Amino acid sequence: MTSGHSSSEMGFLRPGAGQRLRHDAKVFAIVLAVYVAAGSLVQNSYYQLMLTLVPIWATAALSWNVFSGYCGLGSFGHAVFIGIGAYTVVMGMTYLSLTPWLGIPLGAALGALAAVLIGLPTFRLRGHYFALSMLCYPLVLLYVMQFLGFQEMPLPMHRTNPAVWLQFSDGRLDMLVAAGLLVIAVALTMLVENSRFGLCLMALRQNELAAEAAGLNARRLKLQAIAISGAMAAAAGGLYACVLLVVTPEAVFGMLTSAQPLVITLFGGVATYWGPLIGAVVLVPLSETLQAHLGNIIPGIQGVVYGLAIIVVMLVAPEGVYWKVHDRWKLRHPLPLPSLDPVPADPPVLRPAATGDQPLLKVDGLTRAFGGLVAVDDVSMSVYPGRILGIIGPNGAGKTTLFNLVNGVLRPDRGTVTLAGEALQGRPLYQIARAGIGRTFQVVRCFPRLSLLENVIVGAYGAGFHGADAEQMALFALDRTGLRRSAGVPAGSLTNQHLRLMELARALAGNPRVLLLDETLAGLSHDECDDILAVLHRLRDEGMTIAIIEHTMHAMLRIADEFVVLDHGRVLASGTPHEVVEDRRVVEAYLGSKWAAKCSI
Repeated sequence: MTSGHSSSEMGFLRPGAGQRLRHDAKVFAIVLAVYVAAGSLVQNSYYQLMLTLVPIWATAALSWNVFSGYCGLGSFGHAVFIGIGAYTVVMGMTYLSLTPWLGIPLGAALGALAAVLIGLPTFRLRGHYFALSMLCYPLVLLYVMQFLGFQEMPLPMHRTNPAVWLQFSDGRLDMLVAAGLLVIAVALTMLVENSRFGLCLMALRQNELAAEAAGLNARRLKLQAIAISGAMAAAAGGLYACVLLVVTPEAVFGMLTSAQPLVITLFGGVATYWGPLIGAVVLVPLSETLQAHLGNIIPGIQGVVYGLAIIVVMLVAPEGVYWKVHDRWKLRHPLPLPSLDPVPADPPVLRPAATGDQPLLKVDGLTRAFGGLVAVDDVSMSVYPGRILGIIGPNGAGKTTLFNLVNGVLRPDRGTVTLAGEALQGRPLYQIARAGIGRTFQVVRCFPRLSLLENVIVGAYGAGFHGADAEQMALFALDRTGLRRSAGVPAGSLTNQHLRLMELARALAGNPRVLLLDETLAGLSHDECDDILAVLHRLRDEGMTIAIIEHTMHAMLRIADEFVVLDHGRVLASGTPHEVVEDRRVVEAYLGSKWAAKCSI
């Protein structure tokens, strides 16, 4: 690779991230310098406290964003990590005479450990079930702490060494410490968002099934994200304890503590480090000021502020203030497409193209029932190297379910699937993808906020490529599908034809042994179908092995070397295209027995 892609050379960064990191770091440094300079002029102790709380809650919101913002799994229970950090600091000071400078890192380590222990069982849940289950953990610890007699734990006072114990008489020094913690949190979040790890997290957020089908281990990625998130939240909780001076279960494990990071991030914008910063700068001073002036008149005014913030965001900017402004700016000031390095003649390859006269993919007796409905019933078929197998049949015949069984989206009730003699059935989806099964879907599954290149590079990451190799594989796949000129375009703005080709390129970027294409021509015009058929012809000429589901018979006759016909979950016929289209049973399945009689077949 040339020097044009420093991000690839750095290895762990996603394409084009180096320049973005430098720009955003400069902007953040300027904003923080202005904030600290303005805060140093404040004399009122209450407003000094407020200026300290802003970076603390921004850090807590960043921690929520690292997990829920990037992964897309909403958490209603991040107070569990904040509380662990707070109680670690106060108990370390009370029982071990441990300085907060050591207590906060210790709390962060315990927060990371707790996050992994929480994630292991809870990741089995999805959607609102996951979000509500997360709420149970801080509530359980709240009652446990009350039962154990830790209702109120004051921090021991150490007036002789305030710097050692973080007990300054001047609140502006607390603000500086909080700003330092925020710098660490922002730096970590910037690295996460701009790394290949962050790109994979955002792929999971936008379409988990597509990400796993590309070879990403969703469970491991989520565990890593929640561990980082738990550590950051616990660090924020440890410093929060030093500011509170008296720690109570309600203050650190309560509902409002869980809600604040969530609301701050949703208000500012999820899946970007700017969102939590915007939300904290706006909502924390607003809620604290109203609490100071109206708290005695309207108890719980802070909860009202956060509730109203959620309503406003839902109505005006569902993805947050940052994305509302960002998208409007991009419409008026579109960025030029990035220049890309030339694709090498010989890209990195994990495995050579298959050859020989033995089946590369073999399905034997595959069966899957949903209650009383047998969707796939004792299906057997073989896909030979360098050939295209067309799978046809009427709607509801079980074609997509068959693909889902082959690539691990579903587990078969019985039967076997082997790839080059290696058994695949029962293995996780991402492992089957890494074994060499590439997949596209009947309904296009893209990552709309990622660029076309980033969508495709996810397939290379899933296959085990890293750094420059992953980018080369992605660019090579874009070249093979004719999409290279659109590499920098957001996937959400692509046409249906380009989205279909994008899915194909993402599968190719993983260098698969077999491609499973599920109605790749669906919804396309005649000319668009011709373009994609030309791509498939080139792939076959290169030695790619393909199994394709398609309803457009004239297109299938142009590309398929042989057919398998499914009807009501069973194999109705198989053979060459000529043999299959003249089979009376096939005509009856498609057109009905009356039409078959008229055709005199």
